[in-house]
Amino acid sequence: MQKKNITKKGFTIIELIVVIAIIAVLAAIVLVNVTVYINKGKDASIQGNMATLMANGAVYYDTNKSYVKDSTTTPPSDFCNDNFVLGKPIFDNDPAADKLCNNTPTAWAACSTLLSADPAAYWCVDSTGTKKQETIASGVGCDATNFSSTVTKCPGT
Repeated sequence: MQKKNITKKGFTIIELIVVIAIIAVLAAIVLVNVTVYINKGKDASIQGNMATLMANGAVYYDTNKSYVKDSTTTPPSDFCNDNFVLGKPIFDNDPAADKLCNNTPTAWAACSTLLSADPAAYWCVDSTGTKKQETIASGVGCDATNFSSTVTKCPGT
């Protein structure tokens, strides 16, 4: 009787584990790079939306002759409260970003932290037409102490 030579076709478990490990490493590398670009895209969105406030501010002032419409309501009806909800821009796509808007009857300024930059970096716009990136000491964030107390402007202007 003649013996047949049978060969098995397929992969060993070691070969499968090696392939899966290589795919996992490549996926991790891609995921890190994609996250950076997603945050850069969110930053561009924040900058564009904050710039939109400049046009909104001009219209608001033309309509109301002041950036404060009614200080007797709670919250006060003014440029910042009408364009922001609970301190967060209604158009912002990242609720985790630190945001602030301050206004007086004659001026306003708003800022939002940037997601892809240093945690102390944020984007600022104001009624004077300033649009720029600012850096504040770590842990301070966008708060009222970073704006001029007499005229609301972006810090550093």
